[in-house]
Amino acid sequence: MPVRDRLLALLVVLVWGLNFVVIDWGLTGVPPLLFVAMRFLLVVFPAILFVKRPTGRWQDVALVGLFLSVGQFGLLYSSMAAGMPPGLASLVLQVQAAFTITLGARILHERPRGTQVAGVVLGLAGLVVVGLGRGGAIPLGAFLLCVGAAASWAAGNIASRRLAGASGLSLTVWSGLIVPIPLALLACLVNGPAAVGSALTHLSLVNWASTAYTAAFASLFGYGVWNTLLGRHKVAEVAPYTLLVPVVGIAAAATLRGERPTAWALAGGALLVAGVAVATLRRPSGSTAG
Repeated sequence: MPVRDRLLALLVVLVWGLNFVVIDWGLTGVPPLLFVAMRFLLVVFPAILFVKRPTGRWQDVALVGLFLSVGQFGLLYSSMAAGMPPGLASLVLQVQAAFTITLGARILHERPRGTQVAGVVLGLAGLVVVGLGRGGAIPLGAFLLCVGAAASWAAGNIASRRLAGASGLSLTVWSGLIVPIPLALLACLVNGPAAVGSALTHLSLVNWASTAYTAAFASLFGYGVWNTLLGRHKVAEVAPYTLLVPVVGIAAAATLRGERPTAWALAGGALLVAGVAVATLRRPSGSTAG
């Protein structure tokens, strides 16, 4: 991979790692489901006027939006609003790789390699250690919501297999169509119309800046660049960079939010990331595409 593309991959990792702290900032005073709806309103408009619709059935595009956007981010934002620290959230989400391999074997009947099975076992063991060492300051419900977000991300990965070859940016934009209205209505049901109305009429500069960052940088820029890199190079060369996201997330949370993970969390996190690495890293064969 050329140096330029390596730097682009690292820039995406930086954007995605910082995203967890930015989300945590923006959640102040805004119901989490409403905040996700706001994010995807900016993801969809005005980009949908310029981005071509992805090839494939609309039902499959909707499934991707349901799991990757509604499920993953609805549960993640709810988890963080319930007390899940941003740095730890960035780490726990990495277990999606283990869930993806497991679901792929069950649903797609893709037989996993021995290293993938070992990686799943390591990753799940790490998740258990992180859960046991979460400490009393992190509610169990918040932890489980974050695990649910990882599971929804994995389900979205399986759903996207039906749309192989579709542009990642177009999928992000068009699948986002199903997010804003259902989640805004769900926020009204969960938090009450009065709370939603009050939040919308009292949005701070921090709320708006956080929404803009998550929409423009984390979603449109991040996925746009990431999928461009996947189009240029072998997956085995690009995908491992995601292992650096929790490193940036934990460092950003420690620096900007004063978050200090416990020794249990660090040990479990090391196991989890090691499991993801074992499951996903493969030595590339042959030459790269540029």
